[in-house]
Amino acid sequence: MKKVFCLLLTLCMVLALAACGGGNGGGDSAPADSGSSAPADTGSDAQEPADASGELITVGVINNDPNESGYRTANDAAMRATFTEENGYKATFYNNNDAAQQIATAQQMVQDEVDFLLLSPASTTGWDTVLQDAQAAGTQVILFDRMLEADESMYVAAVVSDMPAEGKTAVDWLAAQSLDEYNIIHIQGHMGSDAQLGRTGALDEKVAAEGNWNYVTQQTADWDEATARTITQSVIDSGKPFNVIYAENNGMARGAVAALDAAGITHGKDGDVIVMGFDSDKWAFEAVLEGSWNYMGLCNPLQADTVDGIIKDLATGNAPAQKIIYTPEQGFDCDTLTQADVDTYGT
Repeated sequence: MKKVFCLLLTLCMVLALAACGGGNGGGDSAPADSGSSAPADTGSDAQEPADASGELITVGVINNDPNESGYRTANDAAMRATFTEENGYKATFYNNNDAAQQIATAQQMVQDEVDFLLLSPASTTGWDTVLQDAQAAGTQVILFDRMLEADESMYVAAVVSDMPAEGKTAVDWLAAQSLDEYNIIHIQGHMGSDAQLGRTGALDEKVAAEGNWNYVTQQTADWDEATARTITQSVIDSGKPFNVIYAENNGMARGAVAALDAAGITHGKDGDVIVMGFDSDKWAFEAVLEGSWNYMGLCNPLQADTVDGIIKDLATGNAPAQKIIYTPEQGFDCDTLTQADVDTYGT
C-alpha cells in the first residue's frame, strides 16, 4: 500500500513518544481526497479505521452500470455496502458501461492518489496507460468481476469470474442434450467485455467444429432485454427454424422468451426451444426450477468481501495468497436444480 511505510514510521514515533512520557502528541490526519466525476458515498466516522494512523484507506471503484442487469445491481450494491467509512474506507464510486469513460475516470482517480483502484472493466483492452500510471503513483490495482488484458505484474490481485469456463460448462451441457441439429439464436452481451468474450468463445469453437451446430443469428443485445426480444422476434418473423436460445445473460434470455411466448412457441423442459441464460438472478433460477428455462450458468456477483480481505491483508503487510481468485460458480439445469439451490445461490 502506498502509505504503509509512512504509516509505520508514524506509529513508531507515537510509540516512542508514549514511552518517553510524552502526552497526547499530534492531531489526527485528514483523509485524502479520492476525486472523481461521481460523488463518493459518505457515512458516519469510521470506528475501526483500516490503517495504523487512523486514516481511512482511499479507494476508487470503477464498475459498470447497475441498471445493466440484476447481476450488476447485486454486484454494485455489495461493493457499496462494503467500502464504507464504518469499514475503514473513503470510497469514490463510478459506474459506466463506456470503457473510454471508465478509463478517463480511473486516470483521474490515480492522479488524485487513491490508495487502491478497484476495476470491473467494461472492455478487456485499453487500460495500459492507467495501469502504468497507477504503478508509478503507488496506487495498487485490484480487479473484480472481470479480467482485462494485462501482465499480472500490473495488478496486485483479481477476484473474478472465470468467463471462459462459464462458456465451456454451458456448451458442454448443451452438447450433452444430443440434439440431431443445433440451430442457435445467439444473443451476445457487451462486445469486448470479459463476460461476452468468454461466453461467446466456447460456443464459437463448437459451431466451427461441428457440422450440425449452426447459428441462425448471432447478434449483440448489449445486455438489454428489449433488444434481445427484438432479435428473437426478427428470427421468428423470418421463418427460419431454431431450437436453441443461448443468451449471455438472464435479462436477454427473458427478452427472448417474451418473444417466444407472444408467438406461441413452447420452450423449456417440455418445449420446442432450449433456453439458456447466465448470472445469478433468483427469478431466473425459479424459471429453471419450474422448467420454463433449461439452463442457467451461475456467475457469482459477490466479490466485495474477498476484495476487502485482500486490502486489509495488504495494509498489515501480507500479500494475497493467490494472484487470481475465481468466485465459485457452476451450471444448473431444470432436471437437477433444487429449491435449496435457488435459496442458496439466487440474488
